[in-house]
Amino acid sequence: MKTYSAKKEDISRKWYLYNADGQILGRLASDIARRLKGKYSPLYTPHVDTGDFVVVVNAEKISLTGRKLTEKMYYRHSGYPGGLKSATAREILEKSPEKLLLKAVKGMLPKNSLGRKMLKKLKIYTGGEHPHGAQLPGPMDSNN
Repeated sequence: MKTYSAKKEDISRKWYLYNADGQILGRLASDIARRLKGKYSPLYTPHVDTGDFVVVVNAEKISLTGRKLTEKMYYRHSGYPGGLKSATAREILEKSPEKLLLKAVKGMLPKNSLGRKMLKKLKIYTGGEHPHGAQLPGPMDSNN
């Protein structure tokens, strides 16, 4: 009995639509990361990108539990001395809500070229409209 390893021609990708309205950030992000990795598929192979495409709408209506909105800090560094910048989750949510969900999902994916490839399949939009109607994304709730 040999171990099955998925090949590029065996993979058929689907499109899924998530509505972030009222969803909790971490739980939605982990569900999206599993979908991008392909963990729901019986063809899942860790070293092959077997995941699906994910479209997220209403990113500005995502919620955080507890006091994370005011106390959770996000840091970035310019590479220069004294170049450490910080922002709270509320500031990021007000300025660009897509980045908050993108950072959460990116942290749950592999830290290599495969993870970057998976992240390209994630499309995040504010508001209820998205330009991927031709792909017929199937609606998802975070329970599936």
